[in-house]
Amino acid sequence: MNIPSELKYTKDHEWVKIEGDIATVGITDFAQSELGDIVYVEVETLDETLDQEEVFGTVEAVKTVSDLFLPLSGEIIEFNEGLEDAPESVNSDPYGDGWMIKIKMSDSTEVEGLMSADDYKELIGA
Repeated sequence: MNIPSELKYTKDHEWVKIEGDIATVGITDFAQSELGDIVYVEVETLDETLDQEEVFGTVEAVKTVSDLFLPLSGEIIEFNEGLEDAPESVNSDPYGDGWMIKIKMSDSTEVEGLMSADDYKELIGA
């Protein structure tokens, strides 16, 4: 199970990479393995400002559809358009080509509430 130590994590199995006031978000290796083959990623909240834990999109796998929850409050400034043609990159490279959105954070103190890699490993029993 790949759980990069430099990232932050949520109880909803999303990872967060913080660079200044921009947060890149995707789902974890654990989440993609639980979902199975991902066939579609939908984000209709581009350019919207949402609160932490609001639904920002969905990920569709062969057998299920799951909501995606915003790990930090802010404006969704970018969607990974590569996922439109290659949603399977979420399976093959969840921390690289499979990233989903970028957020301009509105409250950087929320980062303190995210989990470390060790906390996330404990959550999933890794």
